[in-house]
Amino acid sequence: MGRVTERRRTIRIRDGAVSTRPDTLVAEEPLEIRLNGKPLAITMRTPGDDFALAAGFLVSEGVIGGQGDVRSIVYCAGATADGANTYNVVDVGLAPGVEVPDITLERNVYTTSSCGLCGKASLDAVRTTTRHPVADAPPLLLAPSLLAGLPDRLRAAQRVFDRTGGLHAAALFSETGELMDVREDVGRHNAVDKLVGRALTDGRLPLSRSVLLVSGRASFELAQKAVMAGIPVLAAVSAPSSLAVDLAAETGLTLVGFLRGPSMNVYAGEHRIALDAGQPTGTASGDAVS
Repeated sequence: MGRVTERRRTIRIRDGAVSTRPDTLVAEEPLEIRLNGKPLAITMRTPGDDFALAAGFLVSEGVIGGQGDVRSIVYCAGATADGANTYNVVDVGLAPGVEVPDITLERNVYTTSSCGLCGKASLDAVRTTTRHPVADAPPLLLAPSLLAGLPDRLRAAQRVFDRTGGLHAAALFSETGELMDVREDVGRHNAVDKLVGRALTDGRLPLSRSVLLVSGRASFELAQKAVMAGIPVLAAVSAPSSLAVDLAAETGLTLVGFLRGPSMNVYAGEHRIALDAGQPTGTASGDAVS
């Protein structure tokens, strides 16, 4: 799998027995994203799908919203001492007429939960910037039984995780449960960016009839990435954050957490879930349903 994984010597201890063996680890390297030749951001990622990662990141930033906004994506400088390209620098060229954001050393970007913005400021930033409001998405109604089967399908598609145990995954499913795409990365936000970036380059944005499933928790950052791509449903196998729930309620995103088999919590956007007659539409707390 090339640079996606690397081999390292390890000392293994099992039931008191000590042995030496190679272990397969997930690769982690920095990727510098440049915009029209100027440095924009650096992210730690698993190499692979770098062009999709850069495009998806720019969708999340609100810089681009469709295939026509991108003129080119290329690898550029980043050579080692012997002159070999590291493939760790990507430059995205915007199409003529696409506004270039103000890039400074003191960037105040709202796309990460550590960006210095919080609460209402973060919610307003996403709600007013997205080009694909999920509240305007076509009607969608999902059976809980359909959602219940998605985590196993995601897990079965995690090829690199099987070898390393060290990757997050994100998958896009259709409204009928068809697996449309899956990406793995050391960063869960990168996995989502790779999905969104691939959809953009294929001309499939907005993803208004799809479900995004993530292998971990649902942070504000992942919720905003879903909203920016026009994805109406975000499901996670673990818990959401409070700000993710606030963002979902603010924008009309359907947010499902603790999706484990037939059990799940619906935190927002329950109008897209086909609840049985008489079934409660919520719970008193955010604890996992047992």
